[in-house]
Amino acid sequence: MRVVVLSDIHGVLPALEAVLAEPDVRSADRIVLTGDLASGPQPVETLDALRALGDRAVWVRGNADRELVALSRGEQIPVPDRISPWAAAQLRPDQLDLLDSLPLASTLDLGQLGTTVFCHATPRDDEEVVLVDSRLDRWAEVFATLDEQESTVVCGHTHMPFVRLADRRLVVNPGSVGMPYGGAGAHWALLGEDGAVTLRVTRFDIDAACARVTAESAYPDARKWADYFVRSQASDADALRTFGPRDGRAG
Repeated sequence: MRVVVLSDIHGVLPALEAVLAEPDVRSADRIVLTGDLASGPQPVETLDALRALGDRAVWVRGNADRELVALSRGEQIPVPDRISPWAAAQLRPDQLDLLDSLPLASTLDLGQLGTTVFCHATPRDDEEVVLVDSRLDRWAEVFATLDEQESTVVCGHTHMPFVRLADRRLVVNPGSVGMPYGGAGAHWALLGEDGAVTLRVTRFDIDAACARVTAESAYPDARKWADYFVRSQASDADALRTFGPRDGRAG
């Protein structure tokens, strides 16, 4: 089957709509959503758009999805920015129930790609960090719960696209649809019937998207948020410097 992977949408509806309009996305057999879907300026609308995908969608929980549920219940948890509590307060009960029901990981048999595990951060945890340049023993550590036949892992979380081998296991990160680091545009991945993996970027009108987020979102800092994240003002180098220490590397 042909599978599209969308990760880290973060409630940016114009970016999501641009990707969903792509011919390869419209014709895909499955659309796997690897977490952090709604924590952003348009959470309600984004989840409604994803639900409209119906049975084609395969949902996986991200750390931000888990945090939205916890915040909605009044739990005191650390969150990286002020938009998460705001987004949690916007969601309907049925949307919170949906997020609360999502699995940590999901598995599909993808022919030449083999048994493929889809997760947000790693197969065992929704927020630990691995990067394109993480050392091999770190990859072995986070893959400790996998069976040998699970030969491909598709993850998100760090908002930076890459494809690499980690001791014979293929690892794919599609990057972020709504909060890309290293370049504007909506990043996603296409897993083909022949085992090919293609990292894709959907270009859209960034100025119009930021203006739309500002106009349509009730989040008080929507303009500032969109100008920073949708425009991808953080580079991949910035992100690697920030995330690097979290994969246990020395120095």
